[in-house]
Amino acid sequence: MKVRVRIAPSPTGTPHIGTAWQALFNFVFARKNNGKFILRLEDTDRERYIPEAVAQIDETFEWLGFDFDEGPKTGGLFGPYIQSERLDIYKKYIDELLGKGLAYKEEGAVRFKTKKDGDTSWIDLAGNKTISFSNNTQEDFVILKSDGYPTYNFANVIDDHLMEISHVIRGNEFISSTPKHLSVYQAFGWIPPQFAHLPVLVGSDRSKLSKRHGAKSALEFKKDGYLKEAMLNFLALLGWTHPEGKEIFSIDEMIKVFDFKDFNQSSAFFDEAKLDWLNGEYIRKSENSNLKTQILDYLNEISEGKLNHPTDEEIEKVIPLIKERIKKLSDFVPLTDFLWEKPEYDMEVFHRLKINDLRLKIEKVLEKLENMEKPWKAEVFEKTFRELAEELNLSVSQTFQLIRVAISGQTVTPPLFESIKILAEEETIKRIREALEFVNPTQ
Repeated sequence: MKVRVRIAPSPTGTPHIGTAWQALFNFVFARKNNGKFILRLEDTDRERYIPEAVAQIDETFEWLGFDFDEGPKTGGLFGPYIQSERLDIYKKYIDELLGKGLAYKEEGAVRFKTKKDGDTSWIDLAGNKTISFSNNTQEDFVILKSDGYPTYNFANVIDDHLMEISHVIRGNEFISSTPKHLSVYQAFGWIPPQFAHLPVLVGSDRSKLSKRHGAKSALEFKKDGYLKEAMLNFLALLGWTHPEGKEIFSIDEMIKVFDFKDFNQSSAFFDEAKLDWLNGEYIRKSENSNLKTQILDYLNEISEGKLNHPTDEEIEKVIPLIKERIKKLSDFVPLTDFLWEKPEYDMEVFHRLKINDLRLKIEKVLEKLENMEKPWKAEVFEKTFRELAEELNLSVSQTFQLIRVAISGQTVTPPLFESIKILAEEETIKRIREALEFVNPTQ
């Protein structure tokens, strides 16, 4: 069988992550079978249509690296498969059903006349199970609205037939609509595609994940600093199990082993904590030179070219210090921005150190730094401030945290001495002085 699959998003809002999830399995199945992966824009719901959503769909698929064989975007626009531009095609088939007495007009709309005897059944590829509906439970359904646009239940069947779609891979919320679709195929005497309905995606509260209920969009995950490779790997694990039990694998690896039999029947839990873990693993696996490029691209993306950010060389210096500490690219900013910008001090942060006579102790730190032989050496720095901790009746961790807050304004940074080496001696002493000026003399 010639494999042809499609993803058919509706531009009724920013595409949520479920759209990307369904696109992934269509893409993988097509590549596994040397088939075609097709893009179609289902924009017949004009009341909910949002023009900006078209560009957001474009951006989502571009970020995730889905390359389409037909219906590709050109210059940011979709190709030939846009339902709102195919109204004459749908009208032709509406007229055919009306002529056969298989549909009827009412109050400006057209309804499909559903058979009430027998059952409608199909073997669903996801789980290899038979799904059946009694036809007497099915109602006549609208196929053409009063505004002249076809409904989803009609247009998607016409398009899938004309585009020779062999397999329809979608979420199982469409199971209840499938009898309607099969009845339309039967009315025209067409052979329907095979269906694979993926398990339900659920959130932390175990309710269905959807954009109507606040699910994050795919682009929000991009903005949050998740890597494309980690996101694809994570999506693959939602409802599908690698036959070797692997949790970390590339899409090329997935393509080689993909089979619908490996789908779970239970709901797929969207565990964002697991996504964080997986993203962190991909960051640690990334070559430093590649991670530098990823961080730079991310900073350019979020700043839109309007904000200053560290240079290639500056990022290169700090990568070895933060690579094991970040889970997302967005973590890079709060962890390192003190290295490039003057810190903003907050007395509350100093108070967390639980150090009495704060000003006096900062003065002692400053004195030690000013008298330390330059260039500062790690072993001398360590020895000096361990001795100072004992002299000031502080723990070693309190002493190093005091220095950390004084140079950065925060309690969490990359390793202290390595950060100081990036700042350099002069800037470090300058910041300790600024911290001393900030701290109230009574502290």
